[in-house]
Amino acid sequence: MAAATAASPATANSDGEENYEEYIPVAKRRAMEAERLRRLRLSKPASAPSSSAAEVVSDLPPPPPLPPNHPTAGAGGGGSDASAKPSLLVKATQLKRAAPEVTHTEQLIMQEKEMIEHLSDRKTLMSVRELAKGITYSDPLQTGWKPPLRLRRMPRAKADELRRKWHILVDGDDVPPPARDFRDLRLPEPMLRKLREKGIIQPTPIQVQGLPVVLSGRDMIGIAFTGSGKTLVFVLPLIMVAIQEEMIMPIVPGEGPFGMIICPSRELAKQTYDVIEQFLVPLKEVGYPEIRPLLCIGGVDMRAQLDVVKKGVHIVVATPGRLKDLLAKKKMNLDNCRYLTLDEADRLVDLGFEDDIREVFDHFKAQRQTLLFSATMPKKIQNFAKSALVKPVIVNVGRAGAANLDVIQEVEYVKEDARIIYLLECLQKTPPPVLVFCENKADVDYIHEYLLLKGVEAVAIHGGKDQEERENAIESFKNGKKDVLVATDVASKGLDFPDIQHVINYDMPAEIENYVHRIGRTGRCGKTGIATTFINKNQTETTLLDLKHLLKEAKQRIPPVLAELNDPLEDEETMAKESGVKGCAYCGGLGHRVTDCPKLEHQKSMAIAGSRRDYYGGGGYRGEI
Repeated sequence: MAAATAASPATANSDGEENYEEYIPVAKRRAMEAERLRRLRLSKPASAPSSSAAEVVSDLPPPPPLPPNHPTAGAGGGGSDASAKPSLLVKATQLKRAAPEVTHTEQLIMQEKEMIEHLSDRKTLMSVRELAKGITYSDPLQTGWKPPLRLRRMPRAKADELRRKWHILVDGDDVPPPARDFRDLRLPEPMLRKLREKGIIQPTPIQVQGLPVVLSGRDMIGIAFTGSGKTLVFVLPLIMVAIQEEMIMPIVPGEGPFGMIICPSRELAKQTYDVIEQFLVPLKEVGYPEIRPLLCIGGVDMRAQLDVVKKGVHIVVATPGRLKDLLAKKKMNLDNCRYLTLDEADRLVDLGFEDDIREVFDHFKAQRQTLLFSATMPKKIQNFAKSALVKPVIVNVGRAGAANLDVIQEVEYVKEDARIIYLLECLQKTPPPVLVFCENKADVDYIHEYLLLKGVEAVAIHGGKDQEERENAIESFKNGKKDVLVATDVASKGLDFPDIQHVINYDMPAEIENYVHRIGRTGRCGKTGIATTFINKNQTETTLLDLKHLLKEAKQRIPPVLAELNDPLEDEETMAKESGVKGCAYCGGLGHRVTDCPKLEHQKSMAIAGSRRDYYGGGGYRGEI
């Protein structure tokens, strides 16, 4: 207490109170200092100070002493150093004045970059074990495959010239050279013969570059328009991996798989499984080891799937829900799995399977080769996916989200009540088969019933029907027994209907990505198709602007109802060039920027709704869709 009560030398001495100086509060001292500086500034002329000014300054009283604990105490003696050390407010003002003028366009671009960085700052697509132990992989997997010597010696300039010719954009280090012939890929003869039987003589652009990349063991993001042959890019190398592993060390009961393909819908998984089986049959016939694939989807008895697992499985094609179920129950393990493909990767994330996929990653015990494929993969998915990939190669054929140029797009304004009648007229445009898309299940059932009453051979599928009914409908439509398939977007993701000449959008989807996938069911493998879309006042202006820009990009006829729309992006080509992103970086729509993205707003509202359900005790568990 003695130290606390002792008077300082500045306030008292041995003479008691004779030399006592009155205490001046800090606020008052600051006011006095400000007044002194003001007077000093007023007395100082624009040029050098005069003698009279110097006298005025000399007549000013000295500033009061500051206490030792004051922030500016000991920094040059009171306020004499104020001009040398301006306040933070003064510094900020000076910086603002010195900063260059920021235009409105530059300000929007900066805002978009911040939004994209924030969107990309999500949990990385890695297993919990890898994150916890800090495990990272720096080198891609080695497969032992090498292209022929003449391709390895191909000059880089010639490889770039071939890519320009095929409109292939690549991004990555040490990209393997493109292969213009299937024989250059060193595939077994039975696989080459099967390709010829299917009428596939020359590889498509995505196959020209994608197959050498995957066969060499590199991680890859593959982006190409619908119907361009992406499935073969990841199916053929997977079969090669399975054969190689089986020949080196045969699989025993309960082991496997060596490779896995994850799809967003059961129909797409079944289609991919059928493609794999088509190539395995001729291989087995000529003496190659037996390769057992497994179709792991919901809606099917799990016991039949477990029987295949018990024998030892080489390849698994799965939907996320059933796969997660098998792994959680320890009915199957991924100890030997080193090949993973996410087909329609952006749809897997959008449909809410992101956490399921991350749980699947937890079951990998070592490094794997990871491949992501889609027709619509905006930057936000690419940035998010790169966390799981090792030195990835991005192979892009055309703009991500662009429509297939082999599809003639016809957009017609049809009133809500007249759509069902006009649908019958549209069915007369081309011979069957015809695919009709709707937004909701109720419309699918309504149109299906109406067409049956009118004598049209039609079938329908949507998420509310059981798996057997869905499979029978798809099978009868593919075999030509039925002329029309009415479906929701469950049939729009990657399904291959080779002979479809006409797709009708009974509803214009709210997201332009779904529109691109829908019309991509026709015009496949170089054939020409027609897509008719009904629009009316129920669609938002943002959706219609996205459609208008998509038609303009594909050099299609723009109907008057779209041409008359007030387009805010028509004069913003400069912004697209400066930002490096044309349209929206979140959903790929060309009619708006990311700051006005309706899909982003919807995702935010869904996230808020989900958090509220958890807060009030609801939700918390999402079963398989």
